[in-house]
Amino acid sequence: MKGLYFQQSSTDEEITFVFQERENLPVTEDNFVKLQVKACALSQINTKLLAEMKMKKDLFPVGREIAGIVLDVGSKVSFFQPDDEVVGILPLDSEDPGLCEVVRVHEHYLVHKPEKVTWTEAAGSIRDGVRAYTALHYLSHVSPGKSVLIMDGASAFGTIAIQLAHHRGAKVISTACSLEDKQCLERFRPPIARVIDVSNGKVHVAESCLEETGGLGVDIVLDAGVRLYSKDDEPAVKLQLLPHKHDIITLLGVGGHWVTTEENLQVKKPKRRDVDTDSRMQQGAEQESHSGSLSPF
Repeated sequence: MKGLYFQQSSTDEEITFVFQERENLPVTEDNFVKLQVKACALSQINTKLLAEMKMKKDLFPVGREIAGIVLDVGSKVSFFQPDDEVVGILPLDSEDPGLCEVVRVHEHYLVHKPEKVTWTEAAGSIRDGVRAYTALHYLSHVSPGKSVLIMDGASAFGTIAIQLAHHRGAKVISTACSLEDKQCLERFRPPIARVIDVSNGKVHVAESCLEETGGLGVDIVLDAGVRLYSKDDEPAVKLQLLPHKHDIITLLGVGGHWVTTEENLQVKKPKRRDVDTDSRMQQGAEQESHSGSLSPF
């Protein structure tokens, strides 16, 4: 039985994908589940994160979001039984690649797959679904009546986040990066409060949000990246349709939450060099956003 792995060169610049013959899986025991893989999603491999966590290996398994049928369960498994249809995310330290026929995984990394959801849909949406749920429920505490700005709402992450926010009774504002995206977002039911078309670069996101909220600002912002510097200092790739970090601060209401995908975001210059990054980000958000909060995501 073969599985797909990636191998990184010594210079960390080149990645090679290889099929590797795998040994037979050990006997399923304790809380582990043996799973026949029906679908596996391919997500970007974050080599920087793996290096920071000191998880470098000669061969690293490819494919983490999987959907399949339970073949066997360990003696301590309580949530699943053979023939159950499940979906889940393999942990970073998993020895098994998702791109193979059978994997062995702890039951806590799996959930039951809804009957009407296909294998492909389940594997393809589980990652963004977990990200959206984490951003809205754990990091920003969405609740009925809150206003939420979801950047790039027609993306996979954006469409799930919009549905979750609507489910909790929030008022949703979203941006569209093209005419096609705008038309897609306008077809949402329940409808999105305002779709801001940023494709031509002429619409000011902060002004539109303040207008929609009566000048109060939005309660929650989920960004899809931001510009950190002025146009003269920013790489050309980041100038495309992304708002400046100060625009986000401007449109954020009192006590609001900003969940960002920008790992290097710093909203205020630190006073002390030995303050850790998370503290700098949190203090800066509180001072710049009128007691709002900033969550790296």
